Amino acid sequence: MAEQGEDNRLELQGIIGFNGHVPSGLISHPDREHLIYPLGCTVIIENLSSRKQQFLQGHTNNVSCVAASRSGRYLASGQVTYMGFKADILLWDYGRREACAKLTLHKVKVEALAFSPNDLYLVSLGGQDDGSVVVWNVAKREAICGSPASSLSSGHATTIIFANNSDDVFMTGGNGTLRVWDVDLPNRKMRPTECQLGQMKRVVTCLQVAEDDSCFYCGTSSGDILTINTKSKLLSSFAPQKGKFSLGVTALRLLKTGELLVGSGDGKLALCKGPNYKAAKTVQLQGSVTSISLRGQGHQFFVGTGGAQIYRFSYPEFKEELIATCHSEAINDIAFPFGTSELFATCSKNDIRVWHTATHKELLRITVPNMTCLAIDFMRDGKSIISAWNDGRIRAFMPESGRLMYCIENAHSMGVTAIAATSDCKRIVSGGGEGQVRIWEISKETQRLVQSMKEHKSSVTCIKLKGNNRECLTASSDGTCIIWDIVRFTRLQMVLSNTLFRCVCYHPEEFQFVTSGTDRKVGYWEVFDGSAIRELEGSKSGAINGMDICDQGAHFVTGGDDKLVKVWDYNEGEVTHVGIGHSGNITRLKICPLSKYIISVSTDGAILCWDYPYGLR
Repeated sequence: MAEQGEDNRLELQGIIGFNGHVPSGLISHPDREHLIYPLGCTVIIENLSSRKQQFLQGHTNNVSCVAASRSGRYLASGQVTYMGFKADILLWDYGRREACAKLTLHKVKVEALAFSPNDLYLVSLGGQDDGSVVVWNVAKREAICGSPASSLSSGHATTIIFANNSDDVFMTGGNGTLRVWDVDLPNRKMRPTECQLGQMKRVVTCLQVAEDDSCFYCGTSSGDILTINTKSKLLSSFAPQKGKFSLGVTALRLLKTGELLVGSGDGKLALCKGPNYKAAKTVQLQGSVTSISLRGQGHQFFVGTGGAQIYRFSYPEFKEELIATCHSEAINDIAFPFGTSELFATCSKNDIRVWHTATHKELLRITVPNMTCLAIDFMRDGKSIISAWNDGRIRAFMPESGRLMYCIENAHSMGVTAIAATSDCKRIVSGGGEGQVRIWEISKETQRLVQSMKEHKSSVTCIKLKGNNRECLTASSDGTCIIWDIVRFTRLQMVLSNTLFRCVCYHPEEFQFVTSGTDRKVGYWEVFDGSAIRELEGSKSGAINGMDICDQGAHFVTGGDDKLVKVWDYNEGEVTHVGIGHSGNITRLKICPLSKYIISVSTDGAILCWDYPYGLR
């Protein structure tokens, strides 16, 4: 009954997100117009001038590596999967923006990919549970030959690169292994040669080949750079001897001038000249540098970091320009200011961020180090953002400057898990990990605890207030929802269900409310006496974590662990539209106040903006 809307797809407007932990995941396409980067199981192609995004979808799990061919005709991406299963490589036709082949051989994870200089071959490296290297024929879409990537006595290979002028020589590097491979096509064989490092033991993290293939450079986790002669396979030099790159070399790129761009684990990007690789210029970035990609000849280049930031540099100035940011941890909540869709706020570990809806630009970041913000709300007058934190404090911030207005210490003993404010801005209702619901009186100078109500046995997951500010509705993971009178501080109604409630919504006319949680059911209840009206199958798999109802009450949206955004007809109880695009579990979602967009957030740090199908156009 509830699956009629499967054919009606929600239109995806845009994604705010970038998985900065994929090594060399940020690629500047050879057409110089587009950036390519992974997020969850999607590969995003973004136009640099118009910021328009296109999405390559086809992977069943998170993308672990991305590569572009030198001509730009092809892209390839590999994924991770579960133990015992094969991980796919998808070959994409860049011009048509669609998959042209699925290459399946590796088990569990594809570690790295590289195209040969003339687009003839693709070489892939399996993860530690696979340990093989395979050469694929790009035109025929088939494997030519495969071999174990490293000897039994050494560690796993993790990085791979082709020579610049030959389609049958490539290099692999990893933990205690560094090899140059010759591909013998007529006999379908690969012949590796170990590079001799003498007594040196190194974990190779990234590789670059000189323009004439005479030597290649290896960045290591020890923070130095090895230079290997390609012909003799011998170590010719290693530097810097002193003042190594802190936390290892994590990204490496060779410029036409012979200089190296070196990214390190502590977030520094350095421009280095041989032979001693002393940093001529350095810039400190946020998060470890995981990708450096040149635009054209390298007059401009892009840098991606583990903190999910993308920077643009121009070579002469060597100054960073932040062009994209997003959360690198799971997002716990999303809130809109009253009556406007222009901005919204999200919260995660370490920070709250305010975004501009139309441009996806980050307007403000409020940072509280090492703490996790579990819930946020805008005060109705727009003068403060109130937030619930896992250290048991309620913090309120100015929405323009991000300055702390006040902080309520020890608001709850096991972290504050839910928060809501009355429409007259005089009271805050908060819920805690221990199950208490507390009401606070807020004025400019003081914040006073009015009442603490203990009925729930487990953490409060969601709080919604009635329009007249006299009642509130709380959902808890102990399987109860309670309607409270917050003038007399008594329990009015309680509903019980065999589930951990995750979300609850009043119908705008406030005679019914809707709940959902881990039993995947959407329940309609009567406010007056707490009786169950109806129950719908909300999802085929996984809990429902987020729910929001439109202002007219005709439709509502749900999202959860099945990674689907579903739009429901309230009266019919049927799904009308489905949004497919998330690769992490959806934690919360909201219909914007002007009913133009649905914004959903997930555990992989992604924010997705969808067209709301029943919006006021």
